[in-house]
Amino acid sequence: MATAAELDVSVNPLDAFRTDVRDWLATNFPPSLKGKDNSLSAIEGPAELSADEVAWKKAMGDKGWGVPTWPAQYGGGGLDRAQARVLQEEMGRIGASNPIGGMGVMMFGPTLLEYGSEAQKNEHIPAIAKAEVRWCQGYSEPGAGSDLASLQMFAEDKGDHYLVNGQKTWTSGGQWADKCFALVRTDKSKKHEGISFLLIDMTSPGVEVKPIRLISGSSPFCETFFSDVKVPKENLVGQEGEGWTIGKRLLQHERQNLSGGGSAVGRMFAGKAVSALAKEYRGTDEQGRVNDSDLRMRIVRHEMDSRAFMLTLRRAALESKSNQGPSAATSIMKNVGARITQDRAELSIEIMGMNGLGWEGEGFSADELTQTRTWLFGKAVSIYGGSSEIQNNVIAKRILGMLDHQ
Repeated sequence: MATAAELDVSVNPLDAFRTDVRDWLATNFPPSLKGKDNSLSAIEGPAELSADEVAWKKAMGDKGWGVPTWPAQYGGGGLDRAQARVLQEEMGRIGASNPIGGMGVMMFGPTLLEYGSEAQKNEHIPAIAKAEVRWCQGYSEPGAGSDLASLQMFAEDKGDHYLVNGQKTWTSGGQWADKCFALVRTDKSKKHEGISFLLIDMTSPGVEVKPIRLISGSSPFCETFFSDVKVPKENLVGQEGEGWTIGKRLLQHERQNLSGGGSAVGRMFAGKAVSALAKEYRGTDEQGRVNDSDLRMRIVRHEMDSRAFMLTLRRAALESKSNQGPSAATSIMKNVGARITQDRAELSIEIMGMNGLGWEGEGFSADELTQTRTWLFGKAVSIYGGSSEIQNNVIAKRILGMLDHQ
């Protein structure tokens, strides 16, 4: 006679997986970390981790759930999209953040999975999946920003290795990184076709970094100098001359992550809602609403835009986990995310008045001082990762089909 379980054809495999996830999280997630942001995904310097943070990072790394949809053979979770969504939901339910982040996860890892050799995947992906190696990006140069294809850092073929000379700028986290994925010129006679994608050890002789101090007071970016740096030939990703194609793909992954979750933009959305901030600093009327009706309407529009944007991001993130990966639509997300982030910062400063303009000293709370720096740092959101103007060009050409007319 059939058992009750055999007769219950309505059992959803995801329900069993959800139960397993809940049990695993109950065992491995330290309650002390509830609601804490992911310190490892920031471009700022690595913070000293507590014992609970170390344990949580190790647990997620060993399980592969820091990169849940990456192949299990390289240290990923091997989950499908539905399972990854369940994991995200269950972590959100208990206030758990993913401790595995950084540029290796955001940009380089997905790109290497697509373009790297088997040896390169086996060497680099497992360390990224466990957050054991910190990566930085070598793209922009003093004379090659928006026109990135004009880059001049040269990798000269020396037989079994390249000899690299040149400079990169705006190297996020360069002073803390172990390795760098870089676009270099291997052929000076061609523009786009002369670019290659190279992996460089940041501890190599001849590598020098100089942090750049920003208007916000932080120094997350660097000038990076390469003087006769030897790079083994096996560190070339793809073939010589394929760097532009690989580099553009990586930028799609970057823009997707800069649009929201886990990025600087995502962290700017975190914290106290603008409406709550307004009630605290501007007061409320007899109906419990923000006193200023004009401000109230602008806050409503902003929070509606923010909610719609975050829901769209969630949908786009799920779609990108298909075989196709992120598309040119990431340029739309990047631009919208930048605008909403800057709008939030401007509204917050307006609401807080003089309290939102403090730099140091007495009379300002820690949150108020943080808000000032967040507002100033936010000016860069529409520039780094490809400026809004560059994204508009991508949108016009790749999505709207508008071509340049000679």
